[in-house]
Amino acid sequence: MKRPTKQPNRSSRKVITEIEEPRRINLTVNGEAMSLTFRSWRTLLEVLRDDLDLTGTKEGCDGGECGACTVLIDDEPRLACMTLAATLHGKKVLTIEGLLQNGNLHPLQRAFLEKGAVQCGYCTPGVILSAKSLLDRNPTPAEDDIKRALSGNLCRCTGYQKIIDAVMEAAEPKIVIA
Repeated sequence: MKRPTKQPNRSSRKVITEIEEPRRINLTVNGEAMSLTFRSWRTLLEVLRDDLDLTGTKEGCDGGECGACTVLIDDEPRLACMTLAATLHGKKVLTIEGLLQNGNLHPLQRAFLEKGAVQCGYCTPGVILSAKSLLDRNPTPAEDDIKRALSGNLCRCTGYQKIIDAVMEAAEPKIVIA
């Protein structure tokens, strides 16, 4: 015996239509104002990597568990795999590519290289952006502050001590003798 198929009601048809219709938003990515059009169900990670060719933001778990896709949205760390791009109208997004200024590495990037806080490098963009958010709020954090700020970022290769050392190096005030 064949079961009758249930037809979607008007409200569910409306929701499906809204999800499928292209969405246009204005936002700033790495200091560049832009207007983007995409399906409203797409994540920020998909838009960054597939539409804007900003592949520094990594897809790790695609479930909000690893932090590899961390970006800064209005200076706060957010997981790009869990953020619907359609929610970002008027927002400011910073990816790892946006840290490079005039061909110069950001102090955090330099510190990661100097301290050997990079091995496979897959987690590094997300870790650096989480650390940047911390240092922007607290330029001289204690080790416990760093551990808390990076608690959402998994690293299977480097080990956390070198990462903590690199953040401390970038945070330490530099004494210049004239």
